[in-house]
Amino acid sequence: MNLVTPEIGLIFWTTVVFLILLFLLNKFAWKPILGAVKGREESIEKALNAAEEAKEEIKKLEAKNDDLLAEARKERDELLSQARETRDNIIGEAKEAGKKESEKIIASAKAAIANERKVAIAQIKEEVATLSVELAEKILKEQLKDNEKQKELVSKYVREINLN
Repeated sequence: MNLVTPEIGLIFWTTVVFLILLFLLNKFAWKPILGAVKGREESIEKALNAAEEAKEEIKKLEAKNDDLLAEARKERDELLSQARETRDNIIGEAKEAGKKESEKIIASAKAAIANERKVAIAQIKEEVATLSVELAEKILKEQLKDNEKQKELVSKYVREINLN
């Protein structure tokens, strides 16, 4: 039964050793352990705060990103609008230049046609005059073979000239 019931000396020394151990742990170990636990707790708290700040920063960046995307879309739309206007202006100017050029060509063609017409009319008049002179010459040769007829014709023309 010795094993089940301890003796007073054993209880005393066990208590003394336990109290010394408790004193030493309190003096040297509990403060560093509690300090390490508290430091760990603070670092975890800081990490949680940093994570919250990072979440907030991400939200701000996402909002800023959305704003930048909206602004980029707006600029793109403005650039496309300006490009369309420029294209329309260029097409309009080209049409106008083409119209002016065609009007110039038509005007020069009309002038050339008018000049050609005048030249043709002058040539026709010249031909008609030449033919008229030749025809008159032949007629006069035929009619004026006789001196009497010549005198009569000359006097007739003289009378007409005096009347005018």
